[in-house]
Amino acid sequence: MGNQTLEATCDTGTVVTARAGWPAAWLVAGWHDPGMNEVRLVDVFGSGGLSGNPVAVVHDADGLSAEQMLAFTQWMNLSECTFLVRPTADEADYHVRIFTPDREMAFAGHPTLGTCHAWLEAGGTPSTPGVVLQQCGAGLVPLDLDEGTISFAAPPLLREGPVDEADLDRVCAILRIDRTAVQAAAWTDNGPGWVTVQLQDAEAVLALDPRGDGDRIDIGVVGLYGDGGEADVEVRAFFTDAQGVLREDPVTGSLNASAGQWLIDRAELTPPFTAAQGTAMGRAGRVSVRLAADGSLLVGGRTTTILRGQLT
Repeated sequence: MGNQTLEATCDTGTVVTARAGWPAAWLVAGWHDPGMNEVRLVDVFGSGGLSGNPVAVVHDADGLSAEQMLAFTQWMNLSECTFLVRPTADEADYHVRIFTPDREMAFAGHPTLGTCHAWLEAGGTPSTPGVVLQQCGAGLVPLDLDEGTISFAAPPLLREGPVDEADLDRVCAILRIDRTAVQAAAWTDNGPGWVTVQLQDAEAVLALDPRGDGDRIDIGVVGLYGDGGEADVEVRAFFTDAQGVLREDPVTGSLNASAGQWLIDRAELTPPFTAAQGTAMGRAGRVSVRLAADGSLLVGGRTTTILRGQLT
């Protein structure tokens, strides 16, 4: 059975031969033998075993098309998968393409940390000691290596500022809260499309039971903890998937970067601080937010390889 092959004809008329057991979506995408690409499943932002947000990292993916990358991501059914390809920028250490099950993204936080972890574990050596320079759709993103913890420099916002009343009413309807429960709101979009609201406290954030309206939206919600706790702020992230279903992301680097900067700018928090996320889902994500020597915001956390194998 292991040597049995399957054939399928693509829309282009090309006959594709694949090994038995390959997902049908790969055949439709025109999948070919990728030459034993190494794959790592990395848990990102976890405070213990299997407590963060997983990302699958495919190495040496230059031979894969965007359609094949998307098909693999859909089959894995993770929030994101990443694909390491040769950099086109001379100063970059590597180039990564980041996919959700419905599209390619310019940048995402936990995939960035997981990809850097996988690249280093596979033997990657940064050109500058202590700093990895990642090339992605958002350009060049520096990553700081500090005592084994990887942190990314928060990317610039693509959209910021106040949220109009119609959009805020929609956010409140999805979160199923009264408008008066929102202490502050702003666009904090650094790529995915985040609109973020702050509630009274962490307890109010954990009590949310949202319902989607079928249309695309990316909502971040934050609430502060009292003094003396393990975490300073509770974060939750809700997004609409390709089927129009509202889902929750376990731990979200991009949102913690943009919402963290928003909280700092409004003097709600002073770095360094720790954000908790995934609590409502039974996870124990922990995100470290601190300032670099040059004043830029660094977002980091624990990264651990859970599985390693080959795409055959």
